[in-house]
Amino acid sequence: MPVIEITSKPEFLDKILGAEAPVILDCYAEWCGPCKAIAPKIEEWSDVYTDVTFYKVDVDKVADVAQELGVRAMPTFMLFKGGQKITEVVGTSLPAIEQGIKSLLE
Repeated sequence: MPVIEITSKPEFLDKILGAEAPVILDCYAEWCGPCKAIAPKIEEWSDVYTDVTFYKVDVDKVADVAQELGVRAMPTFMLFKGGQKITEVVGTSLPAIEQGIKSLLE
């Protein structure tokens, strides 16, 4: 399943906070080199971990969502379950991100 782009705050409220199923939100910026470098792995995981829905949000285009979430560095991965934030991973540590994904499925 592809990573789905969040383009507005109402969409964020509906798709992320309104979701019962596990969700991972990739907070990125177009100018962020590490974000671009890790994106293919996130796409790959979206096909592997099919019980988790993968979303991404451009922090510059949807700044109100980034501000509400308190995003200070990119990439930041926010992990939600039942509409509640469970944890977040800042940076490109693949083992930490994957462990977070697995914890959503427990």
